[in-house]
Amino acid sequence: MDGVQFLAQVKQQAPASVRIMLTGNADQQTAMEAVNEGNIFRFLTKPCPPEVLAKALAAGIEQYRLVKAEKELLEQTLSGSIQVLTDILSLVNPTAFGRAARVRRLVLQLATALKIENAWQTEIAAMLSQVGCITVPEETLVKVYQGVALKPEELLMLQAQAQIGHDLIVRIPRLEPVAEIIAYQEKRFNGSGLPHDNKRGQAIPLGARVLKLALDFDKLLEAKINASEAYQEIQRRGDWYDPEVVAALKEALASEVGDEIRLVKVDELTPNMILAEDIISVSHGLPLVTAGQEVTRSLSLRLKNFVERGAITEPVKVRVPLKKAEEAGVQAHALPH
Repeated sequence: MDGVQFLAQVKQQAPASVRIMLTGNADQQTAMEAVNEGNIFRFLTKPCPPEVLAKALAAGIEQYRLVKAEKELLEQTLSGSIQVLTDILSLVNPTAFGRAARVRRLVLQLATALKIENAWQTEIAAMLSQVGCITVPEETLVKVYQGVALKPEELLMLQAQAQIGHDLIVRIPRLEPVAEIIAYQEKRFNGSGLPHDNKRGQAIPLGARVLKLALDFDKLLEAKINASEAYQEIQRRGDWYDPEVVAALKEALASEVGDEIRLVKVDELTPNMILAEDIISVSHGLPLVTAGQEVTRSLSLRLKNFVERGAITEPVKVRVPLKKAEEAGVQAHALPH
């Protein structure tokens, strides 16, 4: 391949790289191809004085630092802020945000398998996919969780939550693509579903296609069927889902390492653990925290407060990924899978 083709490949394989072209072929066509296909930062011609080359390299390094700094801001600082937001919202509506926590993990697996560019947007969309549920009463969400039929007015509230979530998130700068993913999270690949518009197939944002499959897969698991049966049901639904995303789901399920189930006291919880069952209020019998939520520092503190008030009983059942089980370092009763 020539230099332009090489730089185009570099752009595809390492989008954050800063590309500089030094060439003895200084014609206009070569320069246009380098800019358009290789997306180069600097175009230098031979012979190139050392001081010009040094200045170009220094500028390239600085550009790379700026790109990485912005990427870290978006992927880490923003993601951390969103995590705080979801922790707070989980206090208001634990059922909805327990689902968001479960779905986020699957979305990350699918995004990795699909090599999605700007995967952080899809991850944050998963984390905030249920934010519209703050308008839905907790009792209604518990009915959905338990598979109980909804009243017509409850169904309308539930159907509106994705658009409400979009309208809330779109106000945050730089999260417009996230808001669009949330708006289309119930849209089927064949064009049916919400919102009612003409978008179908590849016109639906890829993040929304991933989130739709993850949400539906989680809902099937809530119906107490296993992952294999849930995948078969996804296949039976045919053109509801993007075939590439379904293939990524199959790959993700095949690579699952499994979990170890443990009973632990609340003060033994560590961040690598995932709640294996709902934590139910002793007084009113409703879930205070739903299964599938990852243990965070704020969740641990919240559960400790519940224990001190006698609102929940110990121990709690958790799942620890097998590859992390040895790192957990807790004394617990191991249970069968």
